[in-house]
Order: sequence, then structure tokens, then C-alpha cells
Amino acid sequence: MAILLPLSCAAYANALELKPFKDDLFAYPATLSSENNGAYSVIDYREMRDINARDEVPERRVHAQYTETGVRKVQQDLLLPTDAGDVRHIAVGKVGGASIIVLYLHGQGGSRKQGTDDFTFGGNFNRIKNLMAGNGGLYLSPDFSDFGDTGATQIAALINHYADLSPSAKIFVACGSMGGSLCWKLAARKDTGGRIDGLLLLGSLWDESFFSSPAFKRRVPVFFGQGSKDPVFPIEKQEAFFRSILAKSKTYPTRFVRFETGTHGTPIRMTDWRSTLNWMLSKAP
Repeated sequence: MAILLPLSCAAYANALELKPFKDDLFAYPATLSSENNGAYSVIDYREMRDINARDEVPERRVHAQYTETGVRKVQQDLLLPTDAGDVRHIAVGKVGGASIIVLYLHGQGGSRKQGTDDFTFGGNFNRIKNLMAGNGGLYLSPDFSDFGDTGATQIAALINHYADLSPSAKIFVACGSMGGSLCWKLAARKDTGGRIDGLLLLGSLWDESFFSSPAFKRRVPVFFGQGSKDPVFPIEKQEAFFRSILAKSKTYPTRFVRFETGTHGTPIRMTDWRSTLNWMLSKAP
């Protein structure tokens, strides 16, 4: 038993799969087309259906069936002192001994509160909160000083703090819009680049320096969600970057979901957290 037990525990850890939470409501609409064995997908997005019909007050309050607010019982507003300054953050779930850790880094004009708002973005932040709380995980939505080196240092300290409290947890960083600059900086750092297990770029940007990063060398999974009519970061450039990853390695674990007719905030509203994270868990280094 002394020999078999660690092996079975390791097998369980590697086989972590998030349990469902309102999957029927958050499943993608029809797939219009796909390429690269499903690595690239075009999803049918319609504003009248996916915002106006889904929300009680468009873009402000989703219909009640999309949320479960009891998760607030395990939500805390915290402060972590770091050498780069205090990092205010909201934590949902297990702050120690978590099975999985997911961070959301907001874009320009956002705050830690955006990533924990239960009712905006179609209830998708409420879903990730419930997915983490229901699977023994931890969800973090922090503030940070900027989208440069100081912000990256602050987020790295936050990641390292909670990684030390949950040493067996897989760690995934989701970046909305300009927050993507922090995703790429974290990938490039020796500490976080060797520790994070996946990146999610949601209506975000690209960075060629990724190819020389510790994260790329570890084959950390990368997910891109982008609206086809994003006026901030042109989808053509993000698609080209996605294809450049596959050009470097045909088997690199990366996926691209194009929301047809979607705009800048569409991926934050529409990305299927459970499907994406389960794929990442199956590919994590």
C-alpha cells in the first residue's frame, strides 16, 4: 500500500476534470466551421440572442437562471503585501490546498471587482467562481498597478504566494483585453513561466517574445477567444499569431475560438470556462 498509494494519488491529480455547472446554458452556439482537428473553430454569435435574450438588462444584469450567488459565502476581499506594493484581490474558494487555481487579469479601466461580478458578461464570471468553489479550486481576481513590469511583478508575487499554499494545484491565467500584456510577461519570467500551466487570451493581444519564454518551452497550453469584429485588437493579427505557434510546432497545445460578428468583450461573455479548462488540464505540463 505504501508503494501504490502515491501512484494512485498522482494518477488522480493528473486526471482532474471539472464537474459541470450550468453547462447547458453556457455551451457554445453552433460551430460554423473548424480547422486543424478542432484547434481552430468559428462559433455562431448573435447579439440579439447572446446579449439581449440572455440578459434581463442588456450588458448589466443576466437572467437569474445563469447564476448561483450562494458562492459568495466562500468569497473574500483580501490584501497581499509584496515587495512591489500591496495587491488587493478577491479570492473565491480554497485559499490553501486547492486542486486548481484560476486568475483573471482585467483590461484597461477594469478592477478586481470586474472579474467577480455575478451579473455582467452573461453571468460568465459567476460560472467560473462556482466551477472553482465546486471543484475544490481557487479563483483570484486581483488589482495591479499597471500592465508593465510592476504589474507583472505584483501578479507573480500573488501567484507564488497561493502556489505555495496549494503546491499540487495547476495554475491557469486568463487575461482580458490589455491584461494580455501581463499574460505574456508572466510567461516570460523564470518563476511564473516555470509555474503556470495555461494561458487564456480573451479579446486580447499577441507577443512574439512568447517563443523564447520558459512557458513556451514547457508547452503550456494557450487558448485564444476573439470576436471577429473586435475594434481594439484586430482578429487577423491574433489569428496570425495563433498560426505562428502551430508553425513552430504542429502539435503545440493551442486553440482558437472565433466568435463570428462578436466584438471586444464577446470572448469574456462567451468563452466556455469548463470546456477550455478541462482541455488545458489534459494538456498541462
